[in-house]
Amino acid sequence: MAIKKLNKDEWSRYFDNITKNIGSKNVEIRVTGLSFGNQIEALSLPLNGLTYDAKNDLLQVSTDTVDHLIRHPKNIHADYGIDGLHSIEVIDSDNNHQIIKFTEVINLALENA
Repeated sequence: MAIKKLNKDEWSRYFDNITKNIGSKNVEIRVTGLSFGNQIEALSLPLNGLTYDAKNDLLQVSTDTVDHLIRHPKNIHADYGIDGLHSIEVIDSDNNHQIIKFTEVINLALENA
């Protein structure tokens, strides 16, 4: 596995590229924070896309039933295996860790990210 820290200036392009390559994948969204512990926000929901809105500093994870919004992300890391993208971890402005895990690997090589 390789972890890639994404630079803020590439977030919009990166998430647009993922959205183009997701096909019919499902996601699990987990949020972890000191004040509330470990929470599952979504479990195996069909992913429609990921969008970063630079103007509002907002990352949106869109599924068939839930739009999960992450306001003011500070850091974003992508977790790659030899077979592609496995998950994305977002650290928000409150230092909560929001993990977007793909139930099937997204065929997106690290060097093409």
